[in-house]
Order: sequence, then C-alpha cells, then structure tokens
Amino acid sequence: MAGDLRGKRVAILAADGVERVELELPRGALYGAGATCDLLAPHSGEIQARQFDLVSAGTLAVDREITYASVSDYHALLLPGGTVNPDTLRINPDAVEFVKACVAAHLPIAAICHGPWTLLEANAVTDRRMTSWPSLRTDLRCAGANWVDEEVVIDGELTTSRSPADLPAFCAAIVEQFAKTGQRAAS
Repeated sequence: MAGDLRGKRVAILAADGVERVELELPRGALYGAGATCDLLAPHSGEIQARQFDLVSAGTLAVDREITYASVSDYHALLLPGGTVNPDTLRINPDAVEFVKACVAAHLPIAAICHGPWTLLEANAVTDRRMTSWPSLRTDLRCAGANWVDEEVVIDGELTTSRSPADLPAFCAAIVEQFAKTGQRAAS
C-alpha cells in the first residue's frame, strides 16, 4: 500500500528553538500513515518550541537523548527547522554523527526550512539537488549542493522543502519516501 508506514520507526532530531509546526505537522502525517516516531534531542526532558522563531510555542517531550540513540533502531530521519534548532544541532557532535550515520546507512532523510544546516555540517549536501529556507541558499551552494527554489525536492533518499507554507506537499512527499525504505539499517 502506498504511504503505509506501519512497522516503521522514524527519528525526529530537534533541539530548543524548533519551529513547532515543522515538527508537529510532519509527525502527525507520519503517525497517520502508521509510523512510530521518536523525538531525539541533545538533552532529556523537554525542548522549547517556537513559532516564527520569535514566539514561544510551548514545549515538546523528548523521547530519547541523541547520545543514546542508535541509527539501527530507525527507518528514516526527519530534520525540522526553525533557525535556532539546526544551528544548535550542527555544533552538537552527537547530533552531527547521528546524521552522518543515517546518511551512511542510506536512510531516507527529510529536512525542511533551516533543517538542511545539520545536513551541511554532516557533509551530506555535495552534488545533491535540494531546497531550503532562502537564506541557506548560499551556504548550501558553497557546500556543493544544487539549490533550487521549489516546494519539495527529492534527490535519492533526501527530501527537502522550503518553509511552513510548503508543509502539505512536504508531508505527503515524506510519507511516500519513507514508505520506500526497507529493513532497519545495520549499525
């Protein structure tokens, strides 16, 4: 069945400052397709969510600290945006190593808005066709990506999108892309 994620486990990697809608809408779409999702973060407890980067949008419960997460437990990775969230993740060695391991395991990875910053830090954007929030365009191009201004871009295992305005298309695309993944990755 197209878009069936029953039996699939998705890692959602986020930190304080995550754009709430960019985490919750994709997570809801994944749940709706039958996936199990774990919110991974640099610390236990809760992370602070934001709306438009500036407005507090409550907290989100962390399921597991990234330090204790294993790529072999997951079928796919979601990287939501917000400016502070990926800026925090890209300087966290455990987060960067987790993303590198997901790339090496060929897991499908989806990133929206500023989420590709963490992919850039993991050296995972060279020769990839992708999109993001417009302010990342130069960063991604300088790192070797072919940046385009499109609602959703799929390049192999990588799905990227620009902003919350693109969430309907992004959510549909990631459900389809994540459904294509096979068994859990090897450690």
